[in-house]
Amino acid sequence: MSSPPELVVAEGSGGPCASCGAANCKFKCSGCFKAWYCSEDHRAGDYDNHKKLCDKPYKILKNEEFGRYVVANRDLEPGEELWSETAFVVGPKAFSYPLCLGCYSPWPPTGLESTERPLCSKCGWPVCGQDCELLPCHKDYECQVFAASGEKFNVIAAIDGDTVNASPQLDCVSPLRLLIASEKDPIRWMTEVKDMEAHNLKRSQQLEWKRSQVNIVEYLRSRCKLDRFSEDELHTACGILEINSHEVRSPSGYSAKALYPITAMMNHSCVSNTTHSISPDNYRICVRTTTKVQRGSELYGSYTHSLLPTILRREQLRESKYFDCACRRCSDPTELGTHMSSLKCNKCDNGVILSLDSLDPESTWKCTHCPFTTGGQAIRRVLSIIQAEVDDVEQATCNDGGTAIEARESLIKKYRSVLHPQHAFNISLMYSLNQLYGRCEGYEFDDLPDVVLEHKVDICRSLLRALDVIEPGYSRFRGMTLYELHAPLLVLAKNLFHTGTIDEASLKSKMIEAAEILKEAARILMLEYPNTVERQIGEVAVQSLGELEASIKNT
Repeated sequence: MSSPPELVVAEGSGGPCASCGAANCKFKCSGCFKAWYCSEDHRAGDYDNHKKLCDKPYKILKNEEFGRYVVANRDLEPGEELWSETAFVVGPKAFSYPLCLGCYSPWPPTGLESTERPLCSKCGWPVCGQDCELLPCHKDYECQVFAASGEKFNVIAAIDGDTVNASPQLDCVSPLRLLIASEKDPIRWMTEVKDMEAHNLKRSQQLEWKRSQVNIVEYLRSRCKLDRFSEDELHTACGILEINSHEVRSPSGYSAKALYPITAMMNHSCVSNTTHSISPDNYRICVRTTTKVQRGSELYGSYTHSLLPTILRREQLRESKYFDCACRRCSDPTELGTHMSSLKCNKCDNGVILSLDSLDPESTWKCTHCPFTTGGQAIRRVLSIIQAEVDDVEQATCNDGGTAIEARESLIKKYRSVLHPQHAFNISLMYSLNQLYGRCEGYEFDDLPDVVLEHKVDICRSLLRALDVIEPGYSRFRGMTLYELHAPLLVLAKNLFHTGTIDEASLKSKMIEAAEILKEAARILMLEYPNTVERQIGEVAVQSLGELEASIKNT
């Protein structure tokens, strides 16, 4: 770092000066957005110490249009770690069914007698047992509030005989944890969390605001006697979590949500240049580049699933994040040439139906080869029908045997005359098929005939063509697809050699191609946290690569 970043005037009361320790400083380092100073002189005196913190691959900036955002502080290579951070708070998602407030597993735990309902001995809210009762995330947060107020969990409303109902009583837990965390860690709250976007004005027009008013604001302030937090503070906590939190998996594999303040500062793009991994052991997040990024270029995350067509991605972002995405992918009716939103025209032979303005959901859609047009609402209805069928067949897993494969293949065939071959729905189904071929009963890898292996190769290459555009570089999606590609390529090459179709030199060439693919897969997947599925596959890839390279030397 050739010269120190500028100091900026921060809003609200500040933290202690990193040089002298004086409280309520008003200047903050614009490089890391963490260190507070009384003055430029104090920052200059602390520069050598602070440089270690501030000389890093990213920089946080701020403007009136976007608020805080993140740019590259130097030229970055694919796979570079940008930052890792602990969650400011972790808690249950909204609209939860009864769950343990320690480990987030379904409650009551399986294996108990039907009358057993383990509750925290201090507060009377659901836990798996004493181990979960004593976890800091519960013991040091909501447990104390509920115990002091005497407000207990309503087991009868949550469990009606054999029926487990959604529990609106649990909606208050995560916002409550966030506000208690603001008291426990005021410096991090002031520097990282307090100014996060909550969209209170927009949210106040939604039905969900009224639900939060009853189930969270009034419940905590009245029933739980928690009047030290105002209605506005509670609604803001709800908004911060709704807009900025990430879904996480507990060590036992159950879903929760977590707030990562630095990660949430990144703006969204439907073609992002970063990816993140979350440790299932401690919820720590690691953010890395997926592509080369030049110094000064903005770093983007993605707030939605990449395998959705534009109209559905933008709808999801509008409803959940309160903005209309106008990134380069959304702005292009062809989705950057991938045709992941394109439909086939049934009025002519080769026509493709595209939106005339992909940023307008009401826009006319027109064929590229004939005069046929249709309205945006008609397209949305068609997509709704197909999406429901896709969601239905995607529920089938290897536990359902070969029907999991056959149902997906049948759906692709059913809409062959409607959807472009590279439509997002087809890509999503192909990604699932890629994982299923070789693993489902009746479709085990060793038993697949060459024609099915070739089909799997075609699926992989179709996926990679799309991913090279929408998730380029070091993404988990690409890593998993590359891993799935190398094996059928190897088997097909060996089968061709054994039948005399290719000679030894051609076999070696095809083995080298498979090794290069496997090497890239391993390079990507080994960046993941230990104890994740992707990392485990990465470790298998490393081992397989060593064996393959040894085999190539002997060929």
